[in-house]
Amino acid sequence: MPSSQKPRKFTANAAAKKHRRRIPRWLGVSIVLAGVASFSATAGALLAVSLSSTPLLQSQLSAEEAEVFSGDDPISSGNNLRLPRLTRPVNILVLGVKVLSTDLESPPVDVEDLGYQALVNSFEGLSDTMLLVRFSPDTDQLVVLSIPRDTRTRIEGEMTKINEANRDGGPALSARVISELLGGVAIDRYVRINVQGVEKLVDALGGVKVNVPKDMKYQDDSQHLYINLKAGEQQLDGDQALQFLRFRYDDYGDIGRIQRQQMLMRSLVEQTLNPTTLARLPKILSVIQNNVDTNLSVEELLALVGYAAQTNRSNVQMLMLPGDFSSPDEYDLSYWLPNYAGIDTLVEQYLGHGIGLYQTALDPSDVRVAIQDSTEDEIAVESLVDALYDSGYSNLFVDRNINEVLDVTRIIAQQGDLEGAETLHRFLGIGEVRVESTGNLESDITIQLGQDWVTERGNQL
Repeated sequence: MPSSQKPRKFTANAAAKKHRRRIPRWLGVSIVLAGVASFSATAGALLAVSLSSTPLLQSQLSAEEAEVFSGDDPISSGNNLRLPRLTRPVNILVLGVKVLSTDLESPPVDVEDLGYQALVNSFEGLSDTMLLVRFSPDTDQLVVLSIPRDTRTRIEGEMTKINEANRDGGPALSARVISELLGGVAIDRYVRINVQGVEKLVDALGGVKVNVPKDMKYQDDSQHLYINLKAGEQQLDGDQALQFLRFRYDDYGDIGRIQRQQMLMRSLVEQTLNPTTLARLPKILSVIQNNVDTNLSVEELLALVGYAAQTNRSNVQMLMLPGDFSSPDEYDLSYWLPNYAGIDTLVEQYLGHGIGLYQTALDPSDVRVAIQDSTEDEIAVESLVDALYDSGYSNLFVDRNINEVLDVTRIIAQQGDLEGAETLHRFLGIGEVRVESTGNLESDITIQLGQDWVTERGNQL
């Protein structure tokens, strides 16, 4: 696959050693005021007194590292009458980090003699999760790009897995590598969160309702990792959400885990990203203080939360870096091989100034359509296949059923082809369009069939 082998030049200096520092006490007062007032003019007036541009850093960036991010270019503004607001499109790099006691030369005293690989509250290891999140106030969109941790790319002259960048050079090196991978996309700020922070964050948000697609059971005594989730829709607390996110023991490995991350993120968007979320900010602050490292200021953080809380869920688009699995005989390790042509198209459509405007129209026979059924109605599935064939969609196949009862059909732009998904939506006359990567990996568009198709078909008989 030639597009997967295209080299890109990259050099970077290793990061300077990091030093922790505590968040000042006044920050708690600022967040409490924001939570209680909840977007009111009074909150704006109170916050104006106490907000600061001090980043919420758990580590120090050298001058060279700080230059990687657009630190001198403001992304928010506020005044005495309102909470801070986002003033321009901004790209935030989010790194989820899992650090075990065995990953550190000098682990904390309380975990070094436990007899197993304990999780450590640190940010200095391999990045387990990598997301580039674009907030676009000019188009009212929120785009999340998932970057598989096994992506093969160049780090300081060596071709290796992209998740090593954080371990070798922290957020600055990670940002440089990802920017180069995406053809020069600017990265404005970063957020690093460790796995304990994810657990506490979900608890602080009151849990999250998720449909677990299948029974998940796994045990690793060496890490005290115990995963035991039953299939079906349920409310997950922080510990259960972490089990859901860390499970990767299926046919798709880390890519399947990314799909579950997007499922969880979609649920969080629908359940918690609303103005009432601000009431929980005081509790969320305690998570930020101990388990998150970011160069966002308090004002910027509030502006991002405020923007996300008011974003329509249909404008939240979740993508995955285009690529393919490496073959077993190709490399010593398993990789996700980037498809650079696909990356360039995705960047132009979703991460550039013309976000959402650049589209490539495909002939229906060229669109790979997968059908996943939730209705258990074979006749309904057959009628959908017939209707698609009759309209020129000849490159289609019926995939596995999904373990979820859907009232509304989902038309998923698996590879980011929004125009193609909207064309199918208009043709079918039912369902909702989603830009995310939770469908069939081999498809351009996945149709997850719901009861609305059964009803529509019945009305036509």
